[in-house]
Amino acid sequence: MQTAAKSGRVPSWYPGTKVFETPLRRKAIGQLVNTLLPWLGLVLTSAVLWSYGAPWFLVLLAAIVAGLFQVRAFIIFHDCTHQSFWSSRKANFFWGAVTGILTFTPYRSWRKSHGIHHAHNGNLDKRGIGDVWTMTLTEYRAAGKLKRALYRLYRNPVFMFLVSPPLLFLVLHRLPEKGASRAELLGSLSTTLGSSFWVIVLGFAAGWDFVLLFGLPMVYVATLGGVWMFYVQHQFDPAYWEREERWNLFDAALQGSSYYKLPRLLQWFSGNIGFHHIHHLRPRIANYRLEECYLAVQELQVLNPLTIRASLKGMFLHLWDESSQRLLSFRQAARMAI
Repeated sequence: MQTAAKSGRVPSWYPGTKVFETPLRRKAIGQLVNTLLPWLGLVLTSAVLWSYGAPWFLVLLAAIVAGLFQVRAFIIFHDCTHQSFWSSRKANFFWGAVTGILTFTPYRSWRKSHGIHHAHNGNLDKRGIGDVWTMTLTEYRAAGKLKRALYRLYRNPVFMFLVSPPLLFLVLHRLPEKGASRAELLGSLSTTLGSSFWVIVLGFAAGWDFVLLFGLPMVYVATLGGVWMFYVQHQFDPAYWEREERWNLFDAALQGSSYYKLPRLLQWFSGNIGFHHIHHLRPRIANYRLEECYLAVQELQVLNPLTIRASLKGMFLHLWDESSQRLLSFRQAARMAI
């Protein structure tokens, strides 16, 4: 895969990728149908089966599959925030709000923070909004005991992937961002009310035991999947982080965002977001056109993509070493200090 020069000049092949930014109405409608209808069908069918005494493990299995469909619904939401899913701004807002309610994520405020993430991905001088907290080795060594302890807790795989996902989506997404506008506050409130409404309806219609057995595992699978995908798309070895004076958008996209090669079924459920280097290069390309762009542009094709096995190693990479330009584990950092 070719990368941009450090000068930040636009690669010669880059303008040709713009054609893939055009949304395709037929594919957008098809994706809504094959995502939201199966999700709704699983919820309703499981509720009926539970009321007729279906075994708990069958309902739990359906919850896991429904969670995967929620991940796919989140990718639709994500595309709508980029104005890429539909050609109509109003359609992107409407369906972004709807899928945001289903995935417990406010459209306006998430769109704002995620936009900041895109604008500054891999920029060491502009971290902290919409990204995974990443300290440099120098910063970690200079930090006090409390900050080190908090950072180690945050980067601990158990907390990161088993505890934080539901907290992020169910709790933190309910809290307004600092300096949020009136529209963002109203959007967050309406999302919270909408999400609460469908959960309450489900509870009264199917029973709160069904919400605990089906609803919570479904949401847990969905939030875990979302956090995992976001994490591995940028936390891998080798990666890309640069100071402001050396940072450029093309290198950040092509070196600092992975092509996460997944089995076909998982690629489908994750809405092609594994082609993350293309997504950061052209955020206005809808998820249903990312693979098309990948196959058409040779310079975007990756010889050694990030595999599931390789991505697991990313759980144990914690600190960015500016001197070696690599992510290190806490253990590697400790050895270097000896």
